[in-house]
Parts: sequence; C-alpha cells; structure tokens
Amino acid sequence: MTDAAKESFARSSVRIYARLLGYVKPYWKAFALSIIGFAVFASAQPAMAWMLKYFVDGLQSGENAMFLGVPLIWGFPAFIVGIAFYQGVGSYLGNYFIAKVSLGVVHDLRIALFNNLLTLPNRYFDQHNSGHLVSRITFNVTMVTGAATDAIKVVFREGMTVIFLFAYLLWMNWMLTLVLIAILPVIGLMVTSASKKFRKQSKKIQTAMGDVTHVTSETISGFRVVRSFGGERYESDRFLKASTENRQRGLKMVRTGAVFTPSLQLVTYSAMATVMFLVLFLRGDATAGDLVAYITAAGLLPKPIRQLSEVSANIQKGIAAAESVFEQLDEAPEVDTGHQDIGRAQGRIEVRNLSFSYPDTDKPVLRDISFSVEPGQMVALVGRSGSGKSTLANLIPRFYHHSEGDILLDGTPIQDITLRSLRRQIALVSQNVTLFNDTVANNIAYGDLADAPREAVVSAAQAAYAKEFIEVMPQGFDTLVGENGVLLSGGQRQRLAIARALLKDAPVLILDEATSALDTESERHIQGALDHVMEGRTTLVIAHRLSTIEKADVIMVMDQGQIVERGTHSELLALNGYYARLHSMQFEEESDEQH
Repeated sequence: MTDAAKESFARSSVRIYARLLGYVKPYWKAFALSIIGFAVFASAQPAMAWMLKYFVDGLQSGENAMFLGVPLIWGFPAFIVGIAFYQGVGSYLGNYFIAKVSLGVVHDLRIALFNNLLTLPNRYFDQHNSGHLVSRITFNVTMVTGAATDAIKVVFREGMTVIFLFAYLLWMNWMLTLVLIAILPVIGLMVTSASKKFRKQSKKIQTAMGDVTHVTSETISGFRVVRSFGGERYESDRFLKASTENRQRGLKMVRTGAVFTPSLQLVTYSAMATVMFLVLFLRGDATAGDLVAYITAAGLLPKPIRQLSEVSANIQKGIAAAESVFEQLDEAPEVDTGHQDIGRAQGRIEVRNLSFSYPDTDKPVLRDISFSVEPGQMVALVGRSGSGKSTLANLIPRFYHHSEGDILLDGTPIQDITLRSLRRQIALVSQNVTLFNDTVANNIAYGDLADAPREAVVSAAQAAYAKEFIEVMPQGFDTLVGENGVLLSGGQRQRLAIARALLKDAPVLILDEATSALDTESERHIQGALDHVMEGRTTLVIAHRLSTIEKADVIMVMDQGQIVERGTHSELLALNGYYARLHSMQFEEESDEQH
C-alpha cells in the first residue's frame, strides 16, 4: 500500500468513526456515567498490588504489623472487601450504561436505515437485492456497535487501567518502568498493521452475509416454484456456496487475530521478563513487599494491553459495517421537484413527445410517445412484452423520472406537482399484487386509507366481488392473509387489490394487467366491477387479454417503445394491422383452450 493510500485509508477511517460517534451524542449522560464507572473500576487495579506490599512486609513484622492505622489482621481483610465493593460498583455503572448507549445506537441506526429505505427511488431497489438490504439493517448495524460502544468500553476501561498501573509503577520505580514503556511503539506498529487486514476482511464477511440472507429470502418467498420445478438441490447448493464463503471469510479473520494476539503477548511478556531480571538484579534496598507489589502491578499490565490491541479488530469491523450503512443513508432520496399541492384532479392526462431510457442504459424504452385522455375516458395500451406499456404506466405516478417530453395532469406538468399530491390522484392495480401479513380489512384500507370506516371497506370489497369469499373465511374481514397473501388464491389476491383501489376513489385509475391472474369466471365478475369503478374516472388499462379492453374509448398498440396504431376496437380490426393480428392469435388460442 502506497503512502498516499495509507493516508487516505486513515482519513476515511477517522471520518467514518467520527460520524459514527455522532450517534452516541444523544446518550451522552449515560455515556458519561459509564466512563465514571470504568474510571472507578480501573483505579482499583493498582490498589490490589499496593496492599500486597503491606501484606508481605507485615508477615515479616509479626503481630505488631499495622495497616492503615489498624492491626493488619483486621485491616487487610476489610480493605479487600472494600476494594471488591468499590470495583463492583464501577463495573456495574460502566457496563450497564454503556449497554444502554449501545442498544440506543442500534435502535437509532435501524430506524434511520428503514426510514431511509422508504424514501429511496425505484432505481435503488432495481440495483440492490433485498437480501443485502435486510442484512444491512440486521447484521451490519449490530457490527457497528462493536466500534461505537463495545470498543469504547474496552478503550476506556482497559486504557484507564493501563494508565493507573503505569502511574503506580512510575511512582514506585521510574527507571524500571521506562523499560516497559519502550515496548509501546512496537505494539503500535503491530496494531496498525493488523487494522488494515481486519477492515478489509470484515467488508468481505458482510458481503458474504448479505449473500446468505439473499438466498434464504429468495428461497422462502419462492418456495412453491422451488418445489414444483425440483429446485431443492440447486437452492441447497446455492446456500451451501454462500454459507461456505461466509465461513471461510470468518475463519480468515479469526486466523489473522489468532496470529496477532500471541505475537503481541510474546512482545509484552518479553518486556516483562526483562523487567523481572532487572528487578532481581537491581533490587537495591527495596523491601520484599516493594518487589512483590511492583511485580504484581507489572503482571496486571499484559491483560489490558492485549485487550486494547484486540479492540482494533472490533473498530475495523464496525467501521466497515458503518461504511455500508452510511452509503445507504447518503443515497439521495427520491427527487420531488413538485411545488404544487392540488386537490382532486379532473383526470385529464396529456403525453407529449415522451421518450425515456432507464438510468445507466442507452437503449430507449419509449420513443416520441404522444396521446391525450379526457376525464372519464378509458384508454387501453396493448402490445407484445417489452413494448414499453408498463414503463409508460410507471412514469405517470413518477416512479421513474422522464427527461424528454411532457406528461401533464389537468394541464400541469407532473414534475410540478408534489409526489404525495400526484400519487393521491392515482389508484394503481398491477399484475404483481402486494399484500401484507395483516387482516383482510387492513390490506384493503392500507396507508392513507387506514382510517376508512368499516362500511366503506365492506362496500369496496363487495364492488370488487371479494365479499363473497371474505365472508366464508374464519374471521371474515379480520382474517390474517399470511405473508403476501399466501393463504389466498391469485384471483382472490387480485380482487383485494382492486378493492383497495376502489376504496381510494382516485380520479385516475391505472390497471396494469389487473385481470391476468383471474380465471374466466372471476374475470367476468371483475370486469363488471371495473366497468362500475371506471365510470367518471380516467382509466389507463394495460391488458394482455384483448377481450377486456374492447369497450375502450381509444386503444393504442405499442411496439418497440412506439405507438404504431390507435383507434377503437372496430377501427383497429378494420385496419388489419398489428392489433388485428394480435386479436386473431388470441382468438385462436382461446378457441383451442375451449376445445
């Protein structure tokens, strides 16, 4: 590593650590109490060596030996009990209040990360898998506390212990103590060298842990696909590979620590051996008690020094984890350029010369799209997969931001309307229904709709033809639906999503393959409900089944990001072009299915 790289590494570590300590600030009172506790604990260490001097010298003086103005036989045991109590109080204060700080920091970071997730743009979720995001909130945040609080605990407790012991040793014999101090630069070099390895290895461990979480969450959410396609062996191998990688990374870090700690002990004990030699060689007129006290105090040094050296590993693990946490927290939130907060819109949508490419790609998904929809009209988008239909639907609520062309709602560019106000105007029902592990009623009355009266929820369910199956469930509207509605059929889940959109009562309705998961009978029911809900609303329908959009005021046929045909159902059939071919192919498929 070059000098510039070393300097950059040190600067980034200090910057990240300083930022991390900012999360400790709200808990400064508890932190201060913990430091006082550790100071009390550390100050008791030299006392243990100091009292041995009087004990050893008292053994030579016989029955007349005195300790702190009282006979040694009574004073010495009382002093031991007193020191143990004094040290215990310090240990309690230190450990309890530092734990309070630690758990508070974990809580604050998790809340900050989760709330940050709610503000991130769609592209962030496109570029990061869910397993790594979950691992960051669960595993990485726990690692951060190793640097934020656990390391501080060791630094203060063991650091003050070393300071008190060295002060006592200097007071007793400053020349001998200088020999011990001479090893500190060697320890510093060893710690610096190990720190770089610990941080590098810790980042790899966190990535490997994210892979473990990712494979697990994918397998759990897709267990039906895994079982129906015989993917158990594949998923088992995938998990084994991820877990093995995590184990190997962990072992590599343990190996680094396993070499580092004994090496440091060897240096420390070598210095101790030299001190022992000098004590015996240069004892001068020191009493036996003086020598025992000095050797005891010196013997207490290796343990706190070793723990101080090991704290570097915890700090580097925490800094590596904090780096990934801060990367997400520094991610720019979803851009809201809007400044207008509109009431209920009429629902006039106008698209002018719209072109769009996804971030970090050059290939255009939409090219020069123009159309307009009057309030209450139904416009259908049809075309092959990949023609840009869903992309267009995602641009209207600004899940992605366009840079070429205009999309206007009631004559106002959507980028001038605040995101919250814009999305209040739009009810979206997509092919991939998202339900939460909550009751049926709470899944229909979700988010802004949470305060809707039960009568309105029941009415929306009835209009979506969902009431009939809800009422036969064990607790009716209060039945839990399981994770993502796992206890419901595809058609039932779709009808709950439509009930949610009905309850929202927005002026603009976007149906993105909303009836794709339904059988023919259910579709007939839903189509009746949709006919009812579309009255007086601007509706944009993306449909695969052409039978569902024959009543549309305008049908637009898309191909390779462009509108290639537009008109009513009968007009497009008469053209005998793209739409007529699609209709003919579907008609033949449906006829084959019936026969």
